[in-house]
Amino acid sequence: MIGSVRGRITSKTPPQLIVEVGGIGYEVEAPMSTFFLLPGVGQDVHLLTHLVVREDAHILYGFGTEDERRLFRSLLKVTGVGPKIALALLSGISVEAFALSVQNDDVASLTRVPGIGRKTAERLIVEMRDRLAAQESVPGAAALAPAASPEAEAFGALVALGYKPAEATRLLKAAGPGTHSTEELIRRALQGAV
Repeated sequence: MIGSVRGRITSKTPPQLIVEVGGIGYEVEAPMSTFFLLPGVGQDVHLLTHLVVREDAHILYGFGTEDERRLFRSLLKVTGVGPKIALALLSGISVEAFALSVQNDDVASLTRVPGIGRKTAERLIVEMRDRLAAQESVPGAAALAPAASPEAEAFGALVALGYKPAEATRLLKAAGPGTHSTEELIRRALQGAV
């Protein structure tokens, strides 16, 4: 199992990127929540990974946080959910928003994610409720979870408003560099959309 990669980004084409490590280029698929926070081509990056081995391919998935990777792995255990659906979920909703949706039986928020139908959303809620409760009951788990960055929160908000992940990424990049609050990023992104 490949647990993480640290190297230089040589190519970025959402959702795929190539990370060169010791002369070997690893093709990695990442959710848009991770992709948005990646440095530019030619810069160094460290990603936590999960390797999916299929009969016809070995696919490496990369994540910016342990919470994203943990949720991805939990989603793969849900009946009928494969890596593509798990990646779509992580691209369309933050880890925190997903947990809230499951706790509140909020099928509607899950079905707003592209590729997630009503039956899949209902199955996710039923099967993930106990897994999320078990993770929260681990002492210190909440203290170890990093707060979502303003960029990640703004990305999740734009996707929840109906923007496609690629469009949300473009709007946030157009909002300008610098340290902004989540609200300021969303305001600037929406002004750029007009």
